[in-house]
Amino acid sequence: MIETIAGIRIPDSALAREATELVRDVASPLLFDHSRRVFLFGALRGQDLEYDAELLYVGAMFHDLGLTERYRRIDQRFEIDGADEARRFLQQHGIIGESADLVWTAIALHTTPEIPLHLPAEVALVTRGVELDVLGIGYDTITDEQRAAVTAAHPRPDFKNRILEAFTEGIQDRPATTFGNVKSDVLEHFLPGFHHTDFVDVIKNSAWPE
Repeated sequence: MIETIAGIRIPDSALAREATELVRDVASPLLFDHSRRVFLFGALRGQDLEYDAELLYVGAMFHDLGLTERYRRIDQRFEIDGADEARRFLQQHGIIGESADLVWTAIALHTTPEIPLHLPAEVALVTRGVELDVLGIGYDTITDEQRAAVTAAHPRPDFKNRILEAFTEGIQDRPATTFGNVKSDVLEHFLPGFHHTDFVDVIKNSAWPE
């Protein structure tokens, strides 16, 4: 059945349906609803762009898989966890090469400010969706009616506090991976005893004598 929210059609291919069910099975309702909103807000921000809606959907749905218990690792950034799983998922469905790489890049860079916006639309729009839902960037670029339709379908009760809790839980066992990453701010606030790695100190304390 075709589902349309705020004028945006949710992809209804077998691949998209499998992606939906995978995320629904492994992610909390908080992360599932957030991921769907990321797709919808990204698509709303990209209505004048050409892009592959199926690839954007997978990128949005998988972008926080690295925060889930099943897919999180402790030896790399959580963004790469989700990016790697998305690539495996796409390859299992015969999607390889540039298309799979686009989705990997979209997820891997979704917490890296500005750079994704200079890359193909599928990459840029995952970031646009994340920025709008988490940070409120671009809030006024869509209408009140569009925001209301999206949040009616995928509510965000106490979202600000709950997403910060999800971030903390998903990365607290790998604090070193937040170096150079906006998530270091999360741990600075919520992980007792954590202090972010200082880039200047890394340079001054390197093995080079001068």
